[in-house]
Amino acid sequence: MSSTYNKKLITTLLLAGSFIAILNQTLMITAIPPIMNEMNISPNSAQWLTTVFMLVSGIMIPISAFFIEKFTTRQLFIAAMGIFSVGTIVCALAPNFGTLIAGRIIQSAGAGVMLPLMQTVFLLVYPRNKRGAAMGLVGLVISFAPAIGPALSGFIMIHFSWRVLFYIILPIALLSIVISIFKLQNVTDLKNPKVDILSVIFSSFGFGGLLYGFTAVGNYGWSNWLTIMSLSIGIITLCLFIFRQFVLENPMLEFRVFKYKIFTLTTILGMIVFMGLIGSETLIPLYMQDMRSFTPFEAGLAILPGALVSGFMSPITGKIFDKVGARWLSIIGLAIIMVTTIPFSFLNEVTSFAYITIFFAIRMFGLSMVMMPTTTAGLNELPNHLIPHGTAMTNTMRQVAASIGTAILVTVMTTTSHVATNVSNPDIHGVNVAFMVITITSLIGLIIACFVTNPAHDHHEEDTEITISIEKNPQ
Repeated sequence: MSSTYNKKLITTLLLAGSFIAILNQTLMITAIPPIMNEMNISPNSAQWLTTVFMLVSGIMIPISAFFIEKFTTRQLFIAAMGIFSVGTIVCALAPNFGTLIAGRIIQSAGAGVMLPLMQTVFLLVYPRNKRGAAMGLVGLVISFAPAIGPALSGFIMIHFSWRVLFYIILPIALLSIVISIFKLQNVTDLKNPKVDILSVIFSSFGFGGLLYGFTAVGNYGWSNWLTIMSLSIGIITLCLFIFRQFVLENPMLEFRVFKYKIFTLTTILGMIVFMGLIGSETLIPLYMQDMRSFTPFEAGLAILPGALVSGFMSPITGKIFDKVGARWLSIIGLAIIMVTTIPFSFLNEVTSFAYITIFFAIRMFGLSMVMMPTTTAGLNELPNHLIPHGTAMTNTMRQVAASIGTAILVTVMTTTSHVATNVSNPDIHGVNVAFMVITITSLIGLIIACFVTNPAHDHHEEDTEITISIEKNPQ
């Protein structure tokens, strides 16, 4: 029989699942110092609690296009949330750092599928002239979830163990699974593609090699054999991965989406902005807790107003995008991001809590004008049959950029602090230099935004509300 989508239910389930999945990217940030003390690990090793989550998600996201075309929406959602739940349990019960990392890897294997699944479904369910508002809800999740993580974990750190961070999200994941079993409809077209094992191997070693290489720089330096080997393996296997995608008849990740100019520009902007977001949310707690003796809760609280601003503004900027497009939104937004990042390059031993909170909140206001409007503009340029690959590509690039970018920023911070001999506080100087890097990348993004235009729609499939055929017993 034919039936229209139950948009409210689909939207609610996917938003809830994606929210807790993305929340886990930064949930561990303010918990890192207590975990370092309990498990006797270095800051660079502890950084893996956040970066490995983003890295594995970045590895899983390219495969998401295959999963979306292979399995029904309900099958994929239940599987992803089930794997995420197993990883959450492993983390909560982890007796040592190795087990905790393993749990984070399992978590991210499920979480990596959620965001591209949500974006693909939203783009197929909503007509083009309403996609901005719908993707604004995605923007709320992308910006609000990672930003609220430090505040939530900081509050919990005051009263409970860091393990409670995992216990509180487990019921939400399990409830989402139960509801989806009975209520979630299928949205995507099934094409039954075959997975290419070599592509999976190449992408895993490529992204993993680069991230480990950049992390090794902070621990061992650029000339260490482990650093050189890791970066070399990462670069070589990534090149092999990209080459293989062009020769495959049905590539795991379709790089030909970059033939579309606006999609390419907006993907680059997404990488720059998300790297700055996750990088800032890593550097600020490190500065406040390790160098200024603020509590974990205070460090998270400094970020919270920005999260509220971004969460409130994302649906609004989505609706504005539906009327005026992405160009001026992204230009104004990136200008705000750049200007409000500069003050973080002048932190010192007496910088006030209000100073940090206010500038970060304004920065997040600018981010809400860039993140999803530019992503939606790029995906709107693609024909419908390329949307699963487009969402997979944008999310892959964004996640990997954040992972590698965060590793580089921490490396810049630690390396600068080690070589700085003529400053009163080398550690704070390292943070300031890292924020200078973010400022420069924001300026590059601003220049790129000037070339973003509203894509023409005449070559796309007709933008109408579509209906689906639902089997009597869909799996």
